[in-house]
Amino acid sequence: MQLRYNYRLYPDSGQQASLARAFGCARVVFNDGLRARQEAREQGLAYISDGELSRRLITEAKQTPQRAWLGEVSAVVLQQALADLNTAYRNFFASITGKRKGRRVAPPRFRSRKDNRQAVRFTKNSRFAVLDNGRLRLPKVGDVPVRWSRALPSVPSSVTVIRDAAGRYFASFVVQATDAPLPPVDSEVGIDLGLTHFAVLSDGTKVAAPKFLRRAARKLRRLQQDLARKQRGSRNRKKAVVKVARAHARVADTRRDWQHKLSTTIIRDNQAVYVEDLCVTGLGRTRLARSVHDAGWSQFVAMLEYKAARYGRTFGRVDRWFPSTRMCSDCGRVNDKMTLDVRSWDCPCGSHHDRDVNAARNIRAAGRADLNDRGAQVRPGPVPAPRREAVTHPDVACSTRSVEGISAL
Repeated sequence: MQLRYNYRLYPDSGQQASLARAFGCARVVFNDGLRARQEAREQGLAYISDGELSRRLITEAKQTPQRAWLGEVSAVVLQQALADLNTAYRNFFASITGKRKGRRVAPPRFRSRKDNRQAVRFTKNSRFAVLDNGRLRLPKVGDVPVRWSRALPSVPSSVTVIRDAAGRYFASFVVQATDAPLPPVDSEVGIDLGLTHFAVLSDGTKVAAPKFLRRAARKLRRLQQDLARKQRGSRNRKKAVVKVARAHARVADTRRDWQHKLSTTIIRDNQAVYVEDLCVTGLGRTRLARSVHDAGWSQFVAMLEYKAARYGRTFGRVDRWFPSTRMCSDCGRVNDKMTLDVRSWDCPCGSHHDRDVNAARNIRAAGRADLNDRGAQVRPGPVPAPRREAVTHPDVACSTRSVEGISAL
């Protein structure tokens, strides 16, 4: 399994200038490649191949006065920028032809130097190295100090240097990590994600929603008001933009750390984990959009999925149209739709249900039925028909021919 390990970088002023130069050159090569293919399409010419694009925009462009400064950065950075463009085109073509599932992918667009996030990628061909003194050696950049929070499990195949909106630098290593199965346990859990409680487990455990963005709303409001008062294009406005970005980054980092701890605990304590396949994109367009994005359901489910694959656990998704909330987990009866303010309800069979706990139990049962061989009972089982439904009514029109083809009269 391939994983990413992120570490904080602390480049000095000279190294920051070199990285800024690398960001700009990669952006220019990407935009030149996109422009060349768009012009070829408008003129009715053939699609420019990857090799031809690399020869024109990198090898030959370095020999011209207009693009001579491309030689100041590593050639691997420029090649990887074109590789990103080719990947974007392949994803777009696969999406419009139906080979790629999911949402429709838009065609690639031009990169802007005003984007808050800039990144370049170094592969093994660039001969980057992790030195014995703990620094990261990048070609034509130098030895950059790294804050090693943990050791790399193996030799990295590539490293991506990222500068985020808050002005922080990160090194993202791609490594090949071996699976580390955990000791098997007997418990299985279904998880119902929500807003009042972030997660409700089928065993009755309720995890309160931290609401990191709501808690930081007062500080963010004050910083954004200060930003709105600054004159556009001024240095003070740029400083205010960085302050707002740092506040948002602190919220995102806190949420990510909390979700990592919770997902690790759930995977460690359960042999199988089942969740509901929610349409977060659609819920993000409703009046609850801020709360939905603050919860971070998609990120949490992704953590559960890859950790289950790494640690030898079972992970399953239940169809989003499965009536987990309205179905009685005891008798299987599907009741009428309920509004969000109904937190508990009674089934005609006599069972009293907490709305979220009942949904988590149904999700666990549906996940078991889909992924294991035991065939857990999700729908109500067969029951004897009432006497009035089991008899033959003489006034009902019957067929004039029997099954064997002989007349029934």
